[in-house]
Amino acid sequence: MAVLEIQTDDAPVLRQKAVSVQEINAELSPFIEDMFETMYEAQGIGLAAPQVGVSKRIIVIDIEKHHPEYPRIALINPVITLTVGEELGEEGCLSLPGVRGMVRRAALVKVEGLLPNGSKIEFDASNLMARVLQHEIDHLNGIFFTDLLLPEDQELLELQPEASEKTVTENENSLHGNK
Repeated sequence: MAVLEIQTDDAPVLRQKAVSVQEINAELSPFIEDMFETMYEAQGIGLAAPQVGVSKRIIVIDIEKHHPEYPRIALINPVITLTVGEELGEEGCLSLPGVRGMVRRAALVKVEGLLPNGSKIEFDASNLMARVLQHEIDHLNGIFFTDLLLPEDQELLELQPEASEKTVTENENSLHGNK
């Protein structure tokens, strides 16, 4: 396995709509494992292929440490087919180091896509998993979480410096580590 280079906000691949994967072949598995390795090295919990310079519709997520009901997953050509409700939560991004913001996202999503073995999967996700799925699928469409920020929500983030060290650490680990 290899740690790949994470692209930063000025990389053109991050603002382009990623290309659908047409063929699941033997080359895909090592790339997906490299994505997981890169995400772990960066202390993140989600990563999209464009973030490592590859314009393909592939995401990896691992929030199992925080939510055991969601084992680590790699999705190919993921699509959100249903959104329900709304919640406000803090996000960051491995491609935007040091930037954090409060983002409104659907509280529940239904997602479908392909697993690395080619089988189709469809599932509902809520809480942190719903947020990470939306964040990573946005990356596949050339969207950063900063594109979704509303000024009135950012006032809530400004209050955070008063939080305890424990809360700050938990928040830093909440979405993508430093992502």
